Amino acid sequence: MSDAKKTGTPKDSHYARLRRAYRDDKAGHDRAGHDKRPGGAPTHRLRRPEIAGEGPAAGLIHLYGLHTVRAALGNPVRKIRSMLVTRNAAERLELGPLDALPFSARLAEPREIERMTGSEAVHQGVLIEAEPLKPKRLEALGDTKLILVLDQVTDPHNVGAILRSAVAFSAGALITTSRHSPAESGVLAKSASGALEHIDHIEVRNLAEGLNILHQAGFFSIGLDSEGPAELEKSFSGEKIALVLGAEGKGLRQKTRETVNALARLDMPGAIRSLNVSNAAAIALYAAGKHLLAKQASD
Repeated sequence: MSDAKKTGTPKDSHYARLRRAYRDDKAGHDRAGHDKRPGGAPTHRLRRPEIAGEGPAAGLIHLYGLHTVRAALGNPVRKIRSMLVTRNAAERLELGPLDALPFSARLAEPREIERMTGSEAVHQGVLIEAEPLKPKRLEALGDTKLILVLDQVTDPHNVGAILRSAVAFSAGALITTSRHSPAESGVLAKSASGALEHIDHIEVRNLAEGLNILHQAGFFSIGLDSEGPAELEKSFSGEKIALVLGAEGKGLRQKTRETVNALARLDMPGAIRSLNVSNAAAIALYAAGKHLLAKQASD
């Protein structure tokens, strides 16, 4: 019997290539200062109540959509329990024989998946049941030069979009509070479009204390505030930047405002003076990245 038969996974399956690509990408991030992650994926089967539309099993989550699932398949730390996939989605994901995957997987009709995701979810013909990723402690922060800190941003769509921008602009971590932050979910993961698998998520109990620890580690923290006294571009300082964003409506909490090194605004000449927090995050990340590149070039 060949090695491929013994393991149940083709030697050069698309799933295996995804895992290798993830390891290669992650190694590149590690060389830039990101933490490494271990791997593993146990085998379990979908429970019947799940198919009846009762939601994921206790302690598990549903992830859906092509980008989201493709990234999850490539992440060795993501523990996938089972998959439902349409024939078309299986071909687009290049899964190969479903019985060769290291978890239970079977073909399903779109309506069956929709019963589990809800009619509003754009599942694109694939759903996996998986264990949520475990947030890290602040002590696990790698040697990154750019991080995002969220002060009680609770909308999973916004947090997902922020994650996507954070990965696009090479932020090393997303820091949130243990309370008043959205739990990992299909909605958040779909909004992140795969980014959830490519950035460290760190939780802190007390944000002010967490910011002080970042200051001791050399980070210059900037809180975004529409009424900030200075333009963001003129507020950057040092070689490590922590961008701090508050929830829509209430913005940064008073204690957070008092703790950050600077408060800054995005100058907007138009009639609207504020942006959705995910849009503000993308602009701030771009500006911070330009500052860090210029700083690196001048050193």
